[in-house]
Amino acid sequence: MALLIQGLTNGLANGVMAQFQEMMRQQLETLMYTELEKLLDNTTEAEKEVYEKDFDGFKNLFHRFLQVKGPSVEWIKIKRPPEDSIQPYEKIAARGLPDNMAESLNKLVVVKLNGGLGTSMGCKGPKSLISVRNENTFLDLTVQQIEHLNKTYNTDVPLVLMNSFNTDEDTKKTLQKYTHHRVKIHTFNQSRYPRINKESLLPMATNLSTSGHNTEGWYPPGHGDIYASFYNSGLLDQLIKQGKEYIFVSNIDNLGATVDLNILHHLTSQPNGKRCEFIMEVTDKTRADVKGGTLIQYDGKLRLLEIAQVPKAHVDEFKSVSKFKIFNTNNLWISLAAIKRLQEQKAMDLEIIVNPKTLDGGQNVIQLETAVGAAIKCFDNALGINVPRSRFLPVKTTSDLLLVMSNLYSLEAGSLTMSPKREFPTTPHVKLGSSFTKVQEYLMRFESIPDMLELDHLTVSGDVTFGKNVSLKVNHV
Repeated sequence: MALLIQGLTNGLANGVMAQFQEMMRQQLETLMYTELEKLLDNTTEAEKEVYEKDFDGFKNLFHRFLQVKGPSVEWIKIKRPPEDSIQPYEKIAARGLPDNMAESLNKLVVVKLNGGLGTSMGCKGPKSLISVRNENTFLDLTVQQIEHLNKTYNTDVPLVLMNSFNTDEDTKKTLQKYTHHRVKIHTFNQSRYPRINKESLLPMATNLSTSGHNTEGWYPPGHGDIYASFYNSGLLDQLIKQGKEYIFVSNIDNLGATVDLNILHHLTSQPNGKRCEFIMEVTDKTRADVKGGTLIQYDGKLRLLEIAQVPKAHVDEFKSVSKFKIFNTNNLWISLAAIKRLQEQKAMDLEIIVNPKTLDGGQNVIQLETAVGAAIKCFDNALGINVPRSRFLPVKTTSDLLLVMSNLYSLEAGSLTMSPKREFPTTPHVKLGSSFTKVQEYLMRFESIPDMLELDHLTVSGDVTFGKNVSLKVNHV
């Protein structure tokens, strides 16, 4: 009897606690929504419509954030993906290309994620405008690649840039120089969300301005926002009406992410009933990639697992190269019609990434973000393709910049390819010290870029400069 009463008491206590927690959640949501309404007070009708769409997305994330009670995955339910769900690139390439490749290319749109600034490399403005090779910026190289495709195959592959409020103005000014290139360029802006005060769980922003004391009040909510922003911009519908069927999405700083004709042919040649709606390019993990997201089987679906979702007790297991052998390059091929369908059905279910930050004034804030690749579980007949490492060539630091500026790579029509004179298939491991972090400092420390054809690895620390005609090689003892 005593046990029964204790059980009932515990049950009641748990019930009361659950009710209290739900009441607190509702109160926090009400307070947040009231503050968001205040932010909209002094806007024009046109502005209000844009901001309300952004705020709808933010409210959805905030609501889900308040509901979360623990890790978004149960480790025990994680399974390795079935063999046929990740195809080797060689198998897809072995089919060869058809004579009418132009037909497939005319169904394609290239989308570059262009929301990031160059601040981590000491540069002002959009990262895409940093010079990376022979005075060419990331954006120059992208335009050259697509223009080369359009001229070679007599096609009309457009370029779409997803900008953020941080990069939009500077990018649009730069686009004027491509007017006479054979590439149609469109832009749309990803949403802007209010940063959340970690203590009060209310917005940091006091008005809609992104300048002055309000600069740090707003953030672009990660590249998972592409689906809603692309749809809301009207550009998605416009491209579908033009007969476009697929987008190839990648980070603008990944110089290996060029249009691959074999993957495109694989996509466009599937029978109608088994049309693949989403392809994620993955590549073999090395010790340098242990934090990269990987593909798993979860609840019968192919799913992206990010390190932020992994319970602390399993982080080392996640980083293991032997258990999780591949990682996501963030080169994605996605059906436009499927994006439209999922957006209209409100069926795009992306895990929330909670990104804690400390602002310059010492204020602790939370950013709620999502990742574009997390949507893989929402699409039909999704597939991973294990591509060569050469399709993953990101430039995140000046160490990466040194590699792509060197004679390890040759540049042709905007594409970098490994020099045939390099005897090893892998790129050298380069780690430049803190004196090289900013691009300007880095450039001042090299009179000319060294010959690196025979280099295996390079670590530089301290106050070091490189003179002209330096050759860096493996030291054979």
